[in-house]
Amino acid sequence: MASLAEIRAKLASMESRSGSNNSTQSDKAIYPFWNIDEGQTCVLRFLPDDDPNNTFFWVERQMIRLTFPGVLGGEQKPVTVQVPCMEMWGDTCPVLTEVRPWFKDPSLEDMGRKYWKKRSYIFQGFVKENPLNGDELPDNPIRRFVIGPQIFNIIKSALMDPEMENLPIEYVNGCDFRLSKTTKGQYADYSTSKWSRNESALDEEQLAAVDTNGLFNLADFLPTKPGADGVQAIAEMFQASVDGELYDPAKWGSFYKPYGLQVASSQTQSTVAPAQPATNSVAPATETVVETPVPVTEPVVETPAPAPVTASADTGKKSADDILNMIRNRQSS
Repeated sequence: MASLAEIRAKLASMESRSGSNNSTQSDKAIYPFWNIDEGQTCVLRFLPDDDPNNTFFWVERQMIRLTFPGVLGGEQKPVTVQVPCMEMWGDTCPVLTEVRPWFKDPSLEDMGRKYWKKRSYIFQGFVKENPLNGDELPDNPIRRFVIGPQIFNIIKSALMDPEMENLPIEYVNGCDFRLSKTTKGQYADYSTSKWSRNESALDEEQLAAVDTNGLFNLADFLPTKPGADGVQAIAEMFQASVDGELYDPAKWGSFYKPYGLQVASSQTQSTVAPAQPATNSVAPATETVVETPVPVTEPVVETPAPAPVTASADTGKKSADDILNMIRNRQSS
């Protein structure tokens, strides 16, 4: 287990680098805290990752949402496909490579935000106080928590506070996290969440649960890293999404598909790679959209924005080719 000093050092290093570089169905192990009522608080006790090489007690997931007006040969209603961002593994992402320059043009910013990666963080631990009615406790009381950026920033800020003397996941001198739900406008707000001021030890029942069940290796709940064919499928789906085309299960069904869509083997091309194992597939949106949407603040735009470019009159919208050609022409001029 990494020490609090090691976690602080790595967080500080990550912030420094950031400043310089400008479907599996939900299971009972995932605690749906976003379903608690307004004004309620649940008390969580985070536990370490089972991976000894992970400095943190969480893992970061980066996903991109690709929307389509419908499914080719199927129901014509909007669907969303979640795909992993390759930057999660330190590789080049075909979507963000194209999207980053859009933030230099005010007319493309909204579209850029739509296709920008969405971060979430996977933790594990106990639910010590649970106000959620109807929540069925699994046999293994160690739950997983899918935390969004608003709550994560509260967790991270406290870890950087020198007044926090012990690592909060310590079994004896750790502390609880009080996750509180309020509302801000029409959205849920968790800004009043905070760490408990009092340290406490895990009780005998909790220690026995850890001993009996073991801890999760949190990386097991990240998407499978796609190979070359999968990355190509992501690039094709992005192009089709921007162009407003239908999702094609024959092309992409064995790679990524809308949550709940059943794709028969006869619908997919024989050249398509086998589907990813279910345990590593993308989770439904209800597990990741757990807090108030916040404005995308990255990437940081340092260059003056040129005059907005209007969509062509004959199409009524920009296609992916229009956007990419516009950007490339501007960069070469």
